[in-house]
Amino acid sequence: MKQKELLELTDQELLDEAKKMRKASIINASLIGFMIGIIIYSILKNTVGLFTLIPLFFIFKVFHKPEKNAALKKLLKERNLK
Repeated sequence: MKQKELLELTDQELLDEAKKMRKASIINASLIGFMIGIIIYSILKNTVGLFTLIPLFFIFKVFHKPEKNAALKKLLKERNLK
């Protein structure tokens, strides 16, 4: 969401967006853990190749996405919501 759209949301809608953000963070952490497990398995089997590089690419994409949640966090803090 853009900053302009966030400003138009009510307090309850902002709290709902924050819940969605937390759920997404938990899912991302789980997926990253799973991918790290795949990488470790691949290294232990001495097969460093495509099976290792694909999870590394996905981990990179998860960590380097634009910080769209920073505006939501800032707005929640300004309105004294959680």
